Amino acid sequence: MTTPLTKTARQSRIVELLGRNAVHSQSELAKLLADEGVDVTQATLSRDLVDIGVVKLRAADGSLIYTVPGEGGERIRRARPRGAETFTGRLARLAQELLVSAESSANLVIVRTPPGAAQLLASAIDHADWSSVLGTVAGDDTVLVISRDPSGGADLASSLLALTERRAEPPRDTDSGHPAPPSWHPADDLRHVPAGARPAPESAERGA
Repeated sequence: MTTPLTKTARQSRIVELLGRNAVHSQSELAKLLADEGVDVTQATLSRDLVDIGVVKLRAADGSLIYTVPGEGGERIRRARPRGAETFTGRLARLAQELLVSAESSANLVIVRTPPGAAQLLASAIDHADWSSVLGTVAGDDTVLVISRDPSGGADLASSLLALTERRAEPPRDTDSGHPAPPSWHPADDLRHVPAGARPAPESAERGA
């Protein structure tokens, strides 16, 4: 006998099941729900997973399991070493694509994004598990990021902006670790010199 549930109750049950079990596929999850008397179609289950924000992370045994970011629990702890890296990488990618500006005041950071992108970036910040972030509030094109440190807004803004700079970071000299100088060729200096004012080739000078 199946038990009718509201969408909120059903999704809450899904979160509980994913917290207690290593679930590798939607069919496994559907069976766990059915065992508890909850009948759900594949399409509805897919929408629920998207709504909840479920992702697949690699567990300690190497298998991919469904995980609810930020919910804690045994599944999160077992997947955390690689999971945290995954979420941080996602935040870096989205910051490069979506972060327009970040301004701070006290423990607050106002992040600007293109229209409609604020919630996506806020979700990435929440799931990155930054200990310095107390929480986020997202609108349409603005994210309010709250720092745990009463005066940590400036550092937090710098950290967010640093994510966007990785894309444009110049290549580094492998020996010194400093940015490599731009490639140069002697002919580059002659591009803007009138032809009559250019120095004669060395061979011509020696012949003279």
